[in-house]
Amino acid sequence: MKKYIVPVDFSEHSEYALKAAAKMAKDDESEILALHMLELSDSHFSASDSQHLQELYFCLQLAENRFNEFLKKPYLKGVNVIPLVKHFKVFQEVNDIAESHCADMIIMGSHGVSGAKEFLLGSNTEKVIRHAEIPVLVVKNELEESNFNKIVFATNFELVAIEAYNMTKSFAKLWNSELLILYINLPNERFLSSEEIHRKSEIFLKSCGETDHIKANIHVECGYTVEKGVLSFADKMNADLLVIPTHGRRGLAHFFVGSIGEDIANHATLPVMTIKLK
Repeated sequence: MKKYIVPVDFSEHSEYALKAAAKMAKDDESEILALHMLELSDSHFSASDSQHLQELYFCLQLAENRFNEFLKKPYLKGVNVIPLVKHFKVFQEVNDIAESHCADMIIMGSHGVSGAKEFLLGSNTEKVIRHAEIPVLVVKNELEESNFNKIVFATNFELVAIEAYNMTKSFAKLWNSELLILYINLPNERFLSSEEIHRKSEIFLKSCGETDHIKANIHVECGYTVEKGVLSFADKMNADLLVIPTHGRRGLAHFFVGSIGEDIANHATLPVMTIKLK
């Protein structure tokens, strides 16, 4: 890895993400782009009167000063941290900022939402996942260590997930992690026999360049939904990280169908990484 981008809003959960990024950056000598969004409207920047512009400049300076003070944390000592203060909304612009700075991963803290609030509003984390073209690592709690000893990669063995799997495999190698491949077998018309699952997994792994399909660490879990099956398996195996390929659906498609990656990232208590399917 080379660059992690971490949105910071001074909350407890964004600091969890910053601490996780710091631990990971120390391990692989990466740098951190700490991003703070002011969420100012465009009208602030289009105003022509000098008093308004002076007030805007004062707000920007105040935010930068507060941000720089916030970044003077003991756990950031020895880490190359670049502060970025922007006026956009996080979920709309963070991917563009990540791309312009050639970031390799977005690391976000999230407390998740549920019930009516989730149905009506969703969360900023979900929206970032939906827009991001690079992997997004979501942390809910402070990580005791940066090592992800056991990684679960959930897949339906469709060939569109080849790049996501190969990327996950490279992460597992970088972090010296055990990689578990998980297939959730659903009831009714989506149920597959053991032979069908074996055939699908063999084709998938060979397409990923795996030379020995038999040695692959494949697990099959039965569940009524993918989300419940994944979370149940991760808990049973004491996993340290879930990796979920996601389509990043938007608009009506997301409203009616939903995104498994977003839902799992929202509801899981352990860290979740989503990787956009191309």
